[in-house]
Amino acid sequence: MDHAELTTELVLRRDIPWETYLTTKLITGSGLQLLRRYDKKPESYKAQLLDDDGPAYVQTFVSILQDIFKEDTVEYVIAMIDELLTANPKRARLFHDKSLPSEDIYESFLRMLWNGNWFLQEKSCKILSVIVSSRPKDHDAINENGNSSDSKKKITTIDDVLNELVKWLCSQLKKPSHPSRGIPTAVNCLATLLKEPLVRSSFVQAEGVKLIVPLITPGSTQQSLQLLYETCLCVWMLSYYEPAFDHLSASKALPQLVEVVKGSTKEKVVRVVILTLKNLLANQGSFGAQMVSLGLLQIVQSLKAQAWSDEGKRNHIPNNIGYGRSLLMQG
Repeated sequence: MDHAELTTELVLRRDIPWETYLTTKLITGSGLQLLRRYDKKPESYKAQLLDDDGPAYVQTFVSILQDIFKEDTVEYVIAMIDELLTANPKRARLFHDKSLPSEDIYESFLRMLWNGNWFLQEKSCKILSVIVSSRPKDHDAINENGNSSDSKKKITTIDDVLNELVKWLCSQLKKPSHPSRGIPTAVNCLATLLKEPLVRSSFVQAEGVKLIVPLITPGSTQQSLQLLYETCLCVWMLSYYEPAFDHLSASKALPQLVEVVKGSTKEKVVRVVILTLKNLLANQGSFGAQMVSLGLLQIVQSLKAQAWSDEGKRNHIPNNIGYGRSLLMQG
């Protein structure tokens, strides 16, 4: 099958001869025991194993990715990691457990980001995004030359990971590796990562804003609506970062955001766009004048009269609309 069409479910149907890797000393005896106990078992049983001994399983999976390069096996281990994180994203904390030896948990995923087939690229990006986002605050204390406190071995720092992720994500927005999944994957991961200050600055410096703004277009299908929502989420996070303002203005983000507010029937999309416009309006630049010329005051007035769901009220949509209206009228 074409690697571009592989899914985690399809990959996990394979049978991997783990014993052969013990013979060639590519996995340890204890690693083989863990794999036999875990592989092909029901979801509830695997969940219990991860609850009981999660770091040991993570160490085994990461070691395989570092030592074994047979594509079928690498894809299988990536699929196992993807499966366990999809079932419960909080398991990403297992990759930072203090009981793990100080080894490089990121290097293998970064390697596959650039050198793997599409399945490995897509899953590595998602896995890295979740793992990095779940790191404890003290995890960034690795010193700047990338050495851990108890090892002379050069390891991949958080800054390395975030910068490489931004490069890869921008490359996907420019020229997707997969015709239908490249851009949605990049936007989905950006929506997770842009809360990181380093990612915001790297993304803006890499001219990423002009790559993402064209994706702010009203959607009709469920898939396109999700892409629109995640794109608007990215722009909302950038609206907290002042160096992004000029890029947002130059790339004509404002007219497209206004068009989305005018045409979207999805409350969650309207909510995040209103929050973005509120942030931009509070900026001392020319956004207020642009919003008035785009007719946003009239749009805001009609939105204020709209009946919002309980969730919309909990998220203070009417209050934010009212705040935006008062700022526009002051302008």
